[in-house]
Amino acid sequence: MSIVLFDGAGHKNLQPLTFTRPVAHLRVGILTIQEKWKIYLSKEVGVRTKDYLNEKFQGEDGEVELGINAGLLPTQDLAETILALKKEQILMKNGEVLAINPLPSSDANMQKILKGSLLLEYDMDVEIVRRPWDIFKLNGEEIAKDFAIITHERTSQPLHESNTLIGEEEDVFIEEGAEVHAAILNTTEGPIYVGKDAVIMEGAMIRGGFALCDHATIKMGAKIYGPTTVGPHSKVGGEVGNSVIIGYSNKGHDGYLGNSVIGEWCNLGADTNTSNLKNNYSEVRVWSYNEQEAIPSGQQFCGLIMGDHSKSSINTMFNTGTVVGVCANVFDGGFPPKHVPSFSWGGKESMEKFKLEKAYEVAERVMSRRKIEFTNADKNILKHISEL
Repeated sequence: MSIVLFDGAGHKNLQPLTFTRPVAHLRVGILTIQEKWKIYLSKEVGVRTKDYLNEKFQGEDGEVELGINAGLLPTQDLAETILALKKEQILMKNGEVLAINPLPSSDANMQKILKGSLLLEYDMDVEIVRRPWDIFKLNGEEIAKDFAIITHERTSQPLHESNTLIGEEEDVFIEEGAEVHAAILNTTEGPIYVGKDAVIMEGAMIRGGFALCDHATIKMGAKIYGPTTVGPHSKVGGEVGNSVIIGYSNKGHDGYLGNSVIGEWCNLGADTNTSNLKNNYSEVRVWSYNEQEAIPSGQQFCGLIMGDHSKSSINTMFNTGTVVGVCANVFDGGFPPKHVPSFSWGGKESMEKFKLEKAYEVAERVMSRRKIEFTNADKNILKHISEL
């Protein structure tokens, strides 16, 4: 059976994070959405995304036996229900498609398929990543679920005696090659997962739920409040609370990052700070690429949403609910705008267009430090975004 996770409306609603990846490649908890579904379904799972992303992410075209909403977070019951769908059946929840058998070759055929199929209403609660802030909002729940499924019937590496543990040792899992020394780990509010060859340096204070993915580093004296995820090959210092770094990004120094989502290949300069709460404690409005305006987020706490390959200089201050696009370079005194478009260069006083060739140079230089090639597919993606 061929199975794909299809982007649908989620691709636009989740920008700038999905400018450079399918929805299924977003990380929530320890794993990406695609990685979760592979485990729950015990099958290979592909993606259907925008044409300009197909070369890099091997997107599948044509009719597929089974399609699943890429923002849908799996449970065992959901997986079993979806696998049991028969031809010309669609699993729905409150008017939203969860899964469809078969998935048509084009979204343009969807209305026709809906009319000709048997609609089945799913009778249990579901969680769907629809907007960027859903990622940090659902992160604690997903860390706990991923932790349970990843560590099932496996044995953790022993916790070194130099560490201080508050809570149960069974709620800490350390993969092979990881190093954790002289840290304070608190699992009373959620588990702590440390990936392969990851490092938690001495003096770090970590309160779960927390996930440190493969080859990532928590620096000396860092203060991490859960639920937080640090994606693979990332480096984090300073103070972080309820945030998700998708991977390959650095916040190496002091400064506060709260209720935020950071893409790949980003760098937050020393003493970069995010505001995550308005002074009047009111609901945070956040820029939407779909609506082309700031919309209510339903969140009282919301910090920074940053797309891939973006950077901030030292002492940058991001206001509550700031959205930064792809390949932006933010610097200058004061608060930059609450929406910094992709390929912007500057800050509060002025913004210029970051030249595409220069963006290529920076991306190639940054990625080579992790021994990852900046490919023609990567170039084509950035070129497409720059032309939007």
